[in-house]
Amino acid sequence: MPEKRSHIAVENRGGVQVVHFAVRKILEELTISEIGDELYQLVDGKSGVKVLLSFQDVEHLSSAALSMLINLSRQVDEVDGDLRMADIAPPIYEVFKITRLNKLFKIHGTAQEALSEF
Repeated sequence: MPEKRSHIAVENRGGVQVVHFAVRKILEELTISEIGDELYQLVDGKSGVKVLLSFQDVEHLSSAALSMLINLSRQVDEVDGDLRMADIAPPIYEVFKITRLNKLFKIHGTAQEALSEF
């Protein structure tokens, strides 16, 4: 059963922390900061952590949200973890491509595809 937090729900699937966002628009600074805190808690001090971010219900991301994801990626790297993303809507994926973040992040079409790659 997923563990619900304010802005995310987390489900452990075979040792992978699968994160679903509870907000459709990740635009406001306070919301981004709170989501970041919730995600950082999943990773903090957990060597080898595996995290999958499913953007299935997300319609919009701000540049500040992208910055928060970059920081999360760095934190995951520091603990020798693995961060993957999936279910990104085409308009949002275009932003990842334009900013070349699709080269930084491991992005999969679906959560199931991502889970099979861990």
